[in-house]
Amino acid sequence: MIIVLDTDIVVAAMRSPTGASAALIRMGRRTEIALAASVSLFMEYEAVCTRPAHVAASGLSAEQVTIFLDALASFVKPVEVHYLWRPQLRDPADEMVLEAAVNAQATALVSFNLRHFASAARLFNLRLESPGQFLRSLK
Repeated sequence: MIIVLDTDIVVAAMRSPTGASAALIRMGRRTEIALAASVSLFMEYEAVCTRPAHVAASGLSAEQVTIFLDALASFVKPVEVHYLWRPQLRDPADEMVLEAAVNAQATALVSFNLRHFASAARLFNLRLESPGQFLRSLK
């Protein structure tokens, strides 16, 4: 099962290590699910996670955020983007998340912004769920 995480999920995991988003990352680390991201999507993870507001809210030091991201990079499967379907979404920043999911042939795209991805998820027959929904569906 291949999952692509929207950036908001990675930020939530970093800020709240006991939440559903962090549980998904732990499952990826334990290879219970496969997490996938393109280079551009992972670069967005880094850019957003290292924003001072997110670093402060996480309670981590800048060095610990780097360790978190390095650890994530060690088990996220890289996705090569061969096909672009832009524009599909209203927010251009969401396009790279969709492209990673479609190119990875992901089972699901996990996001808090379900409304942003709903029409494209239907078009590409992509399961779209929040972290909590996704975890409940595994039980």
